[in-house]
This record gives sequence, structure tokens and C-alpha cells, in this order.
Amino acid sequence: MKSDGAMLYLHGRAGMYLEPASGESGKSNIFKMARPGLLEPMESLLKKVVSTGEAGRLSRVSVKTNGHYTNVDISIRPLSAGDLAEGETSLYLIAMSESPLQTDHLASGPKASNFDAQINALKNDVIVKEEYIRKLTEELDISEGELKVFSEEMQSVNEEMQSTNEELETSKEELQSVNEELATVNAELQAKVSDLSMANNDMNNLLSGTGIATIFVDRKLQVLRFTPSAREIVNLMPIDLGRPLGDLVTKLESYDTMLKDAEQVLESLIVKELEVKSSAGKWYLMQIRPYRTLNNVVEGAVISFVDISEVVSARQALKSANEVLRLAVVVRDSSDAITMQDLTGRTLAWNPGAERIYGWSESEALGMNVRDRIPLNLRKAEFDKIHRLSHEEVLESYRTQRLNKAGDLVHISLICTALVNDAGKIYGFATTERRSES
Repeated sequence: MKSDGAMLYLHGRAGMYLEPASGESGKSNIFKMARPGLLEPMESLLKKVVSTGEAGRLSRVSVKTNGHYTNVDISIRPLSAGDLAEGETSLYLIAMSESPLQTDHLASGPKASNFDAQINALKNDVIVKEEYIRKLTEELDISEGELKVFSEEMQSVNEEMQSTNEELETSKEELQSVNEELATVNAELQAKVSDLSMANNDMNNLLSGTGIATIFVDRKLQVLRFTPSAREIVNLMPIDLGRPLGDLVTKLESYDTMLKDAEQVLESLIVKELEVKSSAGKWYLMQIRPYRTLNNVVEGAVISFVDISEVVSARQALKSANEVLRLAVVVRDSSDAITMQDLTGRTLAWNPGAERIYGWSESEALGMNVRDRIPLNLRKAEFDKIHRLSHEEVLESYRTQRLNKAGDLVHISLICTALVNDAGKIYGFATTERRSES
């Protein structure tokens, strides 16, 4: 579409007062570019075109341009649906062109022409302003009607608010009375909370001070609380409170029936005791007993672990001592020669039986080497057997010969056993030698 003057495409929603730019007193962006004398006519004409949907025109609008006034014709028409691209809403075409000179005034001379032009411009301005004032008056009437309705609604709301305020005053008095009662109850509760907190602190210090690992569970066998020492035996964290006992992982060896034992205690109400060993090598006396309230009501179970590692060690040491003592008695009273030597053959032990068979006293034998008692022709074979013993740990009984203190040959039946330390290494040999016939 062509025009002799300037042309603008103005979006209908942006150009009207329907969506004014923020902070611009309702003026669209396009009107901010208008020259003096152009704004009001263009705005009024655009409103009329938008409201009627038909094209509109204004002639000989006086517009200030470069220090003088120019008469401009303005026409605005809506674009049809065929003129719009896909996805566009309503658009309006604004066309402006300079008004042609009126030929009937040319003969009157320049002064008459200018005078008529000014009169026409003033008439157009008056028409435009009257139309503008009429529009503003209509809008003002509409606004006054809306304000009147709004005022009536506000008056109704005010009456409702006044009624609500009276109800709130009554409620306030009631709440004040309730608040006084609550303050009294709160003071009593604060005193009880203080006493309970002190009792709780005393109990925590008592349980922590004893060093006894303890776990409290309810009737559903869910963890209620536990002492810090319990973490050494069961994988527990503060977030585990409320978890089932069966979900916990213990650090005990060869014991995985804690849940079953706790269930049996709750059913039978009989205390269960058991010695258990942790993966760290400590021994504990585990007790599972019912948890009873002051009213003798069973509300769960208490699982405690008392460290008895020293007791177990002492018991094992006593057992070992008794075994050593019995062995010493057997060795002392045996008629066989029982000896011990290290890997180099140095004699470490020599019993009375050996003294009777070979003739050397214990003090003499402890300074000797086993090779001093082996005949020269048998030494290689005997040392080969000892080498084999380092792999088998025990040699079957065999016949051989030894030398006594007098240098005579003694026929014996010999059993040799390797001595192994805690690390599994052989550090010597023990022999049982019995006199035999040649």
C-alpha cells in the first residue's frame, strides 16, 4: 500500500489506551514521537476508528514543523484479515500527508490565503478539541458511576468491618482470660520441665559414667535410646532412633540372634544372659531383660553389654596355667626322656627321666647341643628327619640310637614334635625318648 505522505503501522493493543506504557500517563509509544498539534487529533481519531471499526480522516490539521505550521491530512483505517500475516492481531494504518493548497483563495493574494488557512486550522483544532473533551466527559461520567458503586460497596464493607471489630473485641476479652489461665499452667509446666530435664541429665550422666553399653527398645522392638558405649558393639547413630532392632548391624562374632532373643524375653519375661565376643576381640556379658515402668508394666526391653574381657583373659590364663601345671607334673614324673631344643639344637628343657637314661644332670644338659648325643654315623640321617619335621610338625615314632654320659650307645624309640609360636612359625622341637631293646 502506498501513500504520498508518511505511513505507520500501529498495533491495535499498543496504540490504544487499552495497554498504556508503564509510567507514561496512558500514552502509547507511537504518540511520544508526535509533533505539537498532532497528538490530540491523532489520538482522538484512532479511538474513533478502533471503536467503530471504520476508517476515519481529519483534514488540514495544523502541525508545528521547523518553526512554522503545516497543514496535514490524517487518515486511519483498520487492516483487513487478508492484510495480516499469520499470528498477528488487529493492525491499523495511519497515513499523513501535507494538505493541498486551496485554489479558490489564490486570487486573494498571499495574505488572504494565509488568513483562510489559519481560520481553517483553528476550526479543525476546535472540532478536534471538542471531540476530545466530549470523550473525556463520557469517560469522566463512567468513572463517576463506577466510583459511586465502589463507594456504596466500601460503605457496606465498612459496616461489616465494624461488626467484625465488635466481635473481635469480645473475642479479645475471652482470649485475655484464657491467656491468663495458660500463663499459670505454663509456669507449672516450666517447673516440671526443669525437674524432668535435671532428672534426664542425671540419668544420661549415670549411663555414660558406668561405661555399660545399653540399648532401650519398646514393645515393637524399635530403638528408643542408647548409651554412647553401645556404638562400639552395634552400628548406631542418633538418626537410628525409632528403627527396628532387626535392621541394626552388630559387631559381634558368631552371634546374630539378638532380635529372636529379645522377642523371647518379651514373651517369657525371663532374663537372658550370654557371653559374646566383638570383632575387636573384646568379650561382653550380654543381658536382655524386660523394661518395667514404676507401675510394673512391661513397655519393652533393655539390652546391656558389660565388658568382661579381663575376666575372660584371667579365666583363660588360669586354664592355661593349670594345663601347664598338669603337663609339668606329667613331664616330671614320666620315666621317658622328654627334651626340648631350639632350631640350632641347643637344649632348652631336660626332665628327670632324661637324666636317668643318659646320665647328664639338667644343668649339664642345658649347656649341651643335641648333636653331642647323636652318634657320628647317624647325624646326617637325624638332621634330615628334623628338616622333614619342619614341614610335617609331627614325626611318627622311630627307633634310633643316642650316646649317654659314659659314651655308650643307648637304643631308644623317639617321637619328635615341632614347637610353633602364635605367629605359626616353628621355633624348636620337643622329643619323647624311651629306652628300647637293641
